[in-house]
Amino acid sequence: MFTYKKWSRQTFVTVAIGTALLSGCSPATDSPKDQHLTFVYNFATLSLDPHRDSSYVPLRAGVTETLVRLDDDKLTVEPWLAKSWTNESPTVWRIVLQKDIQFQNGEPLDAAAVKASLERSIRENAGVKNALNIKSITVDGADLLIETRTVYPEFISELVNPNTAIIDIDAKRIDTQPVGTGPFAVRNFSPGTKVDLTRFDGYWGERAKLESVDFLFNEDAGARTMALQSGQADVVYRPEVESVDQLKNKGLTVEAVETFRVHQLTMNVSNGPMQSLPVRQAIDALVDRDELVDHVLQGYATVATGPFIQSFPFAPTYEKQTQRTAVSYLKQAGYTLQDGQMQKNGQPLTLTLLTYSARPDLPLIAQVLQDDAKKIGVTIKIKQIDVPEEYMSSHRDWDLATYSNLTAPRGDAGYYLHATYHPQGGLNFSGVNDPSLTRQLDRLKRTVKPAERNVLAEQIAREVDAKQLNSFLLHPSTLVAYDKTHVKGWKTEKSEYYMITNQLEVR
Repeated sequence: MFTYKKWSRQTFVTVAIGTALLSGCSPATDSPKDQHLTFVYNFATLSLDPHRDSSYVPLRAGVTETLVRLDDDKLTVEPWLAKSWTNESPTVWRIVLQKDIQFQNGEPLDAAAVKASLERSIRENAGVKNALNIKSITVDGADLLIETRTVYPEFISELVNPNTAIIDIDAKRIDTQPVGTGPFAVRNFSPGTKVDLTRFDGYWGERAKLESVDFLFNEDAGARTMALQSGQADVVYRPEVESVDQLKNKGLTVEAVETFRVHQLTMNVSNGPMQSLPVRQAIDALVDRDELVDHVLQGYATVATGPFIQSFPFAPTYEKQTQRTAVSYLKQAGYTLQDGQMQKNGQPLTLTLLTYSARPDLPLIAQVLQDDAKKIGVTIKIKQIDVPEEYMSSHRDWDLATYSNLTAPRGDAGYYLHATYHPQGGLNFSGVNDPSLTRQLDRLKRTVKPAERNVLAEQIAREVDAKQLNSFLLHPSTLVAYDKTHVKGWKTEKSEYYMITNQLEVR
């Protein structure tokens, strides 16, 4: 069994006190009449611009809404700000909007406002531009006519993307106080610390039961757990795994929900040692996934054989191959063990591995991999970063990264496969530019029938596996802890999109 570095409880206490753990938050013992809730999330953000924010905080905080939303139970796309939609021609969609909706500043939500918001999201976010594939947006009375560049059956499901949230683009300070249509409005934002939310009484749906919410950020799992135990928080996202039993023994509820997420080793295939397939295969063979599930995630995960959980119809069943060791793959790549180091042409194999603390299990996984690599003469240098998407997209001075990704948040494989492996994909941090894959991905984008899409997606996933473009480790459960006798209406969503809703209340 491996060992790993673990902060002491005293360290967590010091962090909590030294950083004013949850400064300004109201205790969970507020009078029910106040209807105030304190929520602690594990990712901090410095901007609330919903078209740029990769943490999706505006949507998760109930400030913004999208044209359609994902039904978490049925895995179907449901109306939201859009009442209905029709495919008027192979490339033209008519979007019928809900009536009598206003933004949180009182301005009406009409077709012109939605058009302006979608066009801004395309300008501000390359990933959205590629995902939506829009050629033109036209206002047609109260409706929108959206033409895509190609036949694109995924189009409506891509509107689930939080970065397509509809906002009033004429409002000032979008990065600190976006004006959406959700049940809560931003009262104040402290970048990296918290968002103060207040109920929007003009909400077009059922008025929120809560009057106000503190949406707090703390990337320290131990500190989040302590906040709940001390009564400084009502709901905490991803509490410390090691404390789950203790929380349950105190009568608190800990929900563990299977999600569409995968923890993976993202591999930089554009330069450096990871360009070599045998080296990528060696790193993959080095991973003991059962050990990671049992001892890093404490059993709150399942082993990953690919990017998708097996319940999806497009998830391949991979044939078991003859087990080869990491050393045998490295020998195939031309490496030999000399003086305790794997070397090739006199150069030791040294890899830089990126990780980030917002998901506390990822640095632990990095340490495990580092220790296991050392045993076979491979040096892994761990580099801690803050925002993985920003760093990986703008730097090439790394070889591996522990990364966590939602692979089918719209219930379809196309999102993840295109974003991750297409040269123009918004999440293609590996630098994949494989003509064979690109042709298949473009074909998938044009394929309409679900059964045909599933077959093609499975073929693409198999090719990704054969070329070992990334290494898939495990599917983590989402853990959320709260006092069920005090908090009502909370639902832990598989998609991880919808958190602060109009159904939440405290008693």
